[in-house]
Amino acid sequence: MTSAAWSEKIVKLLSRMNNFYSAGSSRVSCCRFEIDSAQVGWIPPHVAALLTRYPDVFNPPHDGAVTLCHSLDSYGRRSEAVDAVLQSLRHEASLSCLRGWRDEKYNVMPTFSNPPLMWMERAATSLFGVKRYGVHINGYTVSDSGEVSMWLARRSKTKQTFPGLLDNLAAGGLSAGVGVKYTLVKECQEEACIPAAIADKACPVATVSYTYEDEEGVFAECQLVYDLELPREFKPRVGDGEVQDFYLLPIDKVSMRVLHSNIHNSLVQQF
Repeated sequence: MTSAAWSEKIVKLLSRMNNFYSAGSSRVSCCRFEIDSAQVGWIPPHVAALLTRYPDVFNPPHDGAVTLCHSLDSYGRRSEAVDAVLQSLRHEASLSCLRGWRDEKYNVMPTFSNPPLMWMERAATSLFGVKRYGVHINGYTVSDSGEVSMWLARRSKTKQTFPGLLDNLAAGGLSAGVGVKYTLVKECQEEACIPAAIADKACPVATVSYTYEDEEGVFAECQLVYDLELPREFKPRVGDGEVQDFYLLPIDKVSMRVLHSNIHNSLVQQF
């Protein structure tokens, strides 16, 4: 395949993965989700309609935005009030994304550098289109002749999200109150049995952002990407069961797998 043909296919894949900003998406009918006059997400129309049932927490849509009631003026008050609404909706069982409730808190803020304004249950973030941050680790080796090979992980078939797809060596979402480096080392240890002394050498190389929508809502993602050179004799091992296998492939074969295999979105975006 020529480089031009490869690039064309990649562009098509990327467009599909960033479809919320494409023509024909639901963005024009979504409400902005604002806290303290700052936009923190996008709320689909059917979700905005549901939220009107909770006037003690959410103000009715106005000028294209949904806001929280004025009395919810702190991180704790906002978090607890919104979580009570989400627990109510969860028990109604009408929103499919809430069936995957994780008891995992994600911070909500306009940008990564801003102080968090509240936390939200991870499974509910797509209902509000709030940005979710994660750490993704590219594990690679370099031969004596300088050839680079990359470790890929096959996600477990029982994993709640994207089961069975190829992915980075290790990855994990940033939970509220947990640092980036701590998450990186933790995920390397848990998913691939990489010792902390090795994982700690990972280097930050990029951020990858994209927003897509599906039947469960709006997914605004930002991945903090790290590269980790591994000793040639080291082989990752399955740890916590989120991964079922690992493969070491020459980097040119990885780029072709991106086009012809079931690959997780974040890995495609890095090419």
